[in-house]
Amino acid sequence: MRMNWSEKYLKKMRNEVKERNEDANIAISVKDLYKSFKLPTEKSWGLKQAIFNRLRGIKGYKKQEVLKGISFDIKKGEFLGIVGRNGSGKSTLLKILSEIYLPDKGSVKVNGTLVPFIELGVGFNPELTGRENVYLNGALLGFSNKEMDEMYDEIVRFAELDQFMDQKLKNYSSGMQVRLAFSIAIRARGDILVLDEVLAVGDAAFQEKCNDYFKSLHGNQTVVLVTHSMENVERFCDRAILIEDGKIACDGKPAKVTKEYMKLWD
Repeated sequence: MRMNWSEKYLKKMRNEVKERNEDANIAISVKDLYKSFKLPTEKSWGLKQAIFNRLRGIKGYKKQEVLKGISFDIKKGEFLGIVGRNGSGKSTLLKILSEIYLPDKGSVKVNGTLVPFIELGVGFNPELTGRENVYLNGALLGFSNKEMDEMYDEIVRFAELDQFMDQKLKNYSSGMQVRLAFSIAIRARGDILVLDEVLAVGDAAFQEKCNDYFKSLHGNQTVVLVTHSMENVERFCDRAILIEDGKIACDGKPAKVTKEYMKLWD
């Protein structure tokens, strides 16, 4: 039986509403992502050598394809783990999500404020005090001084560095620096938190404190965590993605992805 015009119109409207609702529930959408780097192979000493190499077909670099058409969505409130062996492309993916790298091809759509915590010390000035670095990092993340005033006490309390905040950062230990950096990242009240394995440099007590914080996040904040710890994937994540050779090898429940990851070492 054929649908009349009004039925077709209603069906179209329902589909559009459904698509809008689905889009509103997506925190990050990655579509057909490609990224490559040019790695130098030999150095050209002077113009003559460069021309000679070019005539011989020697470019002086080789192209390394790191990401090869990756696509996935992350729902709001989802705790996603990204795993893979060294060189698989997972850190490059995180840097594209954080707008540190630009993709060669494809798109990343972020719905909300994204707070990255990828490399220890990025955005810190060792000649400034801990207090000044909190405000500097906040500015780099796009927050105003007023917003950082509201967050400051929580940041210091979580980092447990109150008595050191007026000392220069160059006098902090690496553990103290990571505690401050992580505390800024999680208290900056972003919609999406992006974390790399660098958190492992904290001491055991602080890691346990972070673990307790992770447990409180489920359903309340979107988290993307790159890690080599399968224990943490199964402990915290709602879902996991395994990247191998620049492609998604497995996407699903943490236990399933962990199993596939372990097979790579067989």
